[in-house]
Amino acid sequence: MALAAVNLGHDVTMVCGSYGLGNTGINQPFKNGRRSGLVDGFKVIEFDLTYSNNDNFISRTLSFLRFALRSIRIALFSQYDLIFATSTPLTAGIPGVFARWLRGKTFIFEVRDLWPELPKAMGVISNPLILALMSFLEWVSYRSAHRLIGLSPGICEGIVQKGVKKSRVKLVPNGCDLNIFSSKPLRNYPITGISYNDFVAVFTGTHGPANGLDAVLDAAKVLIESKYKKIKILLIGDGKLKSSLKKRAYDENIENVIFMDPVPKAELASIMTRANIGMQILADVPAFYFGTSPNKFFDYLASGLPVLNNYPGWLAEMINEFDCGYTINPNDPQAFANALLDASQNSEKLASMGKNSKKLAIEKFDRKKLSSEWVNWVTENNI
Repeated sequence: MALAAVNLGHDVTMVCGSYGLGNTGINQPFKNGRRSGLVDGFKVIEFDLTYSNNDNFISRTLSFLRFALRSIRIALFSQYDLIFATSTPLTAGIPGVFARWLRGKTFIFEVRDLWPELPKAMGVISNPLILALMSFLEWVSYRSAHRLIGLSPGICEGIVQKGVKKSRVKLVPNGCDLNIFSSKPLRNYPITGISYNDFVAVFTGTHGPANGLDAVLDAAKVLIESKYKKIKILLIGDGKLKSSLKKRAYDENIENVIFMDPVPKAELASIMTRANIGMQILADVPAFYFGTSPNKFFDYLASGLPVLNNYPGWLAEMINEFDCGYTINPNDPQAFANALLDASQNSEKLASMGKNSKKLAIEKFDRKKLSSEWVNWVTENNI
């Protein structure tokens, strides 16, 4: 998105924290807790604030607050025309609120998840005071922003339900990086525990409470008990529940599940060429049905992979409409296993679904097309 803005002649500064698995392109040492430099034509300011999906709630909260506080200083004293903030967390919008009301700057807010609705629905946050404070911050952020972006239909609807005019909200979902993910299936990427003739179902992403990956292990057990040994399930990523998932797989002899550490997206693209189907998995939380826009789903489409989705909502509807995969009900290990078995035994059907995935990626979710929509919406003058 930043590159699209730069290519249209805009000056862009991106402010971010540090992430152990990411690389901003800036390598010099931090000085006074920050470093900066030019990356691909735009300025990057990186704070020395490490973040990990393994962090507990308190650690995450402190990281989010530190980032917001340091960003406020930049928002108040830097020279710019508009400020764009993207969540989660909600605290990312705080610098934009300050810039809007103290400096009269144009503020655009992108909502990637509905907070506090999602953590409340999951039971992750139950303290009424914290929920009240988050609801207030949500209200202030939405009302302060001149325009907003939602990554899914449910997110856009949730913003409007907070009293924001529909004309101020635009749907710009996550996109497909077609320049990264290969269109030619090489299927020769070596992965320990997977042989050439195995059917591979892949999941890429966080191993946390929201992802509901025990459902994958449940289905894997059904496959083992049914003696289907050629179907292998590959889980790539990290998260606070990864160790417990690995322990369960070991304790219960679920040998058809293979865990792999996170890899850069370029390497992930190569791994995708070895997979036969991508798994879009989430915990059975109704707030997820229309309120999420997972990156992994669009990576699967870009790779030309059929998608197995285990919860209702807008993604399931899209999969059914464009015949690009399987949709199953939540909490049904047998249906999950049956879908994988059907996919492994119907190569022509699977190939057709894969072509439909690629077509959907190109026609509706090409990142380059979406970035143009994003830039136009962010830089419009009709405030």
